[in-house]
Amino acid sequence: MKLDKLKGKFKECKFTYADIAKILNVSITTVSSKMNGETRFYAEEIRILSNVLNLTDEEKIDIFLS
Repeated sequence: MKLDKLKGKFKECKFTYADIAKILNVSITTVSSKMNGETRFYAEEIRILSNVLNLTDEEKIDIFLS
């Protein structure tokens, strides 16, 4: 997983970890843990983030399957 690219997409869209936490219905601490590679994103979370960030299929593969 390429967390740096995901963080870049968050910045592009001006999303904070608090915004992402609300979107995923999790705590900010949980988002932070996922973004630091301590815990993983679940498939449903990836689907939601992909839609919210308007990721192309290529971006999804590059970010989440690398």
